[in-house]
Amino acid sequence: MRVVVQRSGPANVVVDKKIVGKIPEGMMVLVGFTEGDKEEVLDKMARKIVNLRIYPDDNGVMNKSILEYGGEVLLVSQFTLYASTSKGNRPSYIMALSHQKAEDLYDKFVQVLKKYIKVETGIFGADMEVNFTNIGPSTFIIEM
Repeated sequence: MRVVVQRSGPANVVVDKKIVGKIPEGMMVLVGFTEGDKEEVLDKMARKIVNLRIYPDDNGVMNKSILEYGGEVLLVSQFTLYASTSKGNRPSYIMALSHQKAEDLYDKFVQVLKKYIKVETGIFGADMEVNFTNIGPSTFIIEM
């Protein structure tokens, strides 16, 4: 399981010219799954995300979590996080988990993350337009 976490201002996901998920500020989180990923890691990843100290304290130091700072999560599935570009110029997605298995883990991850924070989502497998402002810029890659 791999996530890309970015501090975000206003963010939204558009599918078929309709906004399907939006947050006023918080985190833009992209998530991908690979073979061997299990449900057991979902809660650990959710806790890691919401406790990640990437928001400024009163001194401007990244020392607060989103739970302390405030905000929401916009969670978007992205199988391309497991793309391999080591051979040739066309990415290979052989490391990405199969659609059905990944969708099942994604749906469960949404529910686990919602235990900790307000979550908005895109639509799994859809062609999505993701709009957000990366604050900082601050981008973190976490893998479990």
